[in-house]
Amino acid sequence: MLVDQLGRPLRDLRISVTDRCNLRCTYCMPAEVFGPGYAFLPREELLSFEEIERLARLFVELGVRKLRITGGEPTLRRDLPELVGRLSRLGVSDLAMTTNGLLLPRLAGPLREAGLRRVTVSLDSLDPATFGQLNGLGVSPEKVLTGIEAALHAGLGVKINAVLKRGVNDSGLREFWRALRDYGTLRFIEFMDVGNHNGWDLDSVVPSAEVLARLGGGFSPSGRDYRGEVAERYEAEGHEVGLISSVTAPFCGDCSRARLSAVGSVYTCLFAGSGHDLRGPLRDGASDDELRAQISGLWSARRDRYSEERHQQTPELRAQRGKVKVEMSHIGG
Repeated sequence: MLVDQLGRPLRDLRISVTDRCNLRCTYCMPAEVFGPGYAFLPREELLSFEEIERLARLFVELGVRKLRITGGEPTLRRDLPELVGRLSRLGVSDLAMTTNGLLLPRLAGPLREAGLRRVTVSLDSLDPATFGQLNGLGVSPEKVLTGIEAALHAGLGVKINAVLKRGVNDSGLREFWRALRDYGTLRFIEFMDVGNHNGWDLDSVVPSAEVLARLGGGFSPSGRDYRGEVAERYEAEGHEVGLISSVTAPFCGDCSRARLSAVGSVYTCLFAGSGHDLRGPLRDGASDDELRAQISGLWSARRDRYSEERHQQTPELRAQRGKVKVEMSHIGG
């Protein structure tokens, strides 16, 4: 088993296929930064499907069992079902995708036929004004719900993620859960300081313990299915809710995730400042053994635990204040 310096195995790979998105969510790609003049990556810099497949296969050979396709918004990548088909043949136990759901009415069927098993869809509010404010473009939650329904109709498993910001979308949480619980497991995520432009501050975080209390009584813990699962799960009335507590109860100690950016850089932490380039060696003719050795060396040297350091306010974290972090739109959260 390939493990890092803290004994954490490599089990999950998140693969970003584009840095582009058709929303401008304030906590990820705020419109004032990612506006009409923003320079997105040129197509020739993106990994081809053949390159993604090759690198994913090497990660699988090193122990990865779960693959997740991310972005940006991954459904904007042309011919995405072709990539899903390639990845589905690698023999992993789970192949999923994170999406805003807007293009699922057209793509859910082809993606499921190609081998996709699950989608996680972002939906932060059912109030049109609130959701429109959060997604930056005034898009209605009904459009996301239509995408979720298309995913369910196609036979995909569905989870729904909601990032909570205090004073913005944290009211009526039990009603929100009840409205969505028949679609799939709703997971509330603490607002995180990802990237460099989302205006994060601790006062905007709604702690998961507070969320659980505000959901009301009747919820019993149902634990986690496996080491490294990010959500604590609770059950009430025959339905689940998940709480992802990256700020108030960090889970760095069980993190088994590597992230491959759309340009072929590997990041070993969501909050990393830089990645390790694999596209260069790949295009320069490196052998599988050479690439595998680079991946192994990178993971074996890994010591990342940013969220724990933030939580503990360690000297290591204070030394990182002001460090430029990779944008979430480049590595998919």
